[in-house]
Amino acid sequence: MTQTLPAGLTVTARVPASTANIGPGFDTLGLALGYFDEITVTTTEAGLTVRVEGEGADDVPCGPSHLVVRAIERGLEVAGVWVGGLDVYCRNVIPHSRGLGSSASAAVGGLAAANGLVSKLDPALALSQAQLVQLSSEFEGHPDNASASVLGGAVVSWYEEPSETGEPRQFFATRLEVHPDIRIVALVPAEHSSTALTRSLLPELVPHADAAFNVSRAALAVVALTERPELLMAATEDRLHQSQRAAALPLTTRWVALLREHGIAAVVSGAGPTVLALAKQPLPDELRLAAEAEGMVVLDLEVADGVQVH
Repeated sequence: MTQTLPAGLTVTARVPASTANIGPGFDTLGLALGYFDEITVTTTEAGLTVRVEGEGADDVPCGPSHLVVRAIERGLEVAGVWVGGLDVYCRNVIPHSRGLGSSASAAVGGLAAANGLVSKLDPALALSQAQLVQLSSEFEGHPDNASASVLGGAVVSWYEEPSETGEPRQFFATRLEVHPDIRIVALVPAEHSSTALTRSLLPELVPHADAAFNVSRAALAVVALTERPELLMAATEDRLHQSQRAAALPLTTRWVALLREHGIAAVVSGAGPTVLALAKQPLPDELRLAAEAEGMVVLDLEVADGVQVH
């Protein structure tokens, strides 16, 4: 039986940014980053109000098609809960279309906010972390960013195709604890990137040797991230997607190469254009200043926990 949320309930979800791929782990490896959007949702008697502040405030739709609203509604639907109306306030910090998981964060934040409302009505109806990974990954089509924002830390994610036609893919993820010596720096260019465009540049088939190379490096990346950060340079090598996307990301590609020439394990963050650097030492001042001189915002980030609701 569907239960109804009373008007006047309020929750706030604080959801981290994320990076995906981390070099060889295409659509598999993810990492939650300490850069947060906040979503405050209040139940009302009727209607829908959406307010957006910060990133994307002038671009995103402030109505039922807003991704956060769709995620809230999906979470309530799965929990078997109905609401008369919603007031949704989004304070966005995560850059949009830059490879830092803004859309995944929106989906996770909306689902988590819905879950917080459901928990206030009846904790027995609350969605599990596994359900949040599944539902947020359905919005994304792949689980690396979404599962990182749900679980926090680093994640290894995967999916299974359903045995019956019409059933959704089943998405899964497990959390890894990142070695405390690893420092994370993101170099965020001003230009945006289209995930659809960069994915279209990837070939349908890859050589067996390249596939084997990435399997070895992705396995090594798990070791490097958790136990042996001195292996990060080798562990972040890739042959499946970064060079294939290089023509669409010239600034990103040049900076990945430059950082690696300085012994810093740098990769394209997600579909770009952000450059992600992983190292045991701070980013040298001369590189920081050079990046800023080219219009890039340099962010020193920590590994984040998963989405929090209060």
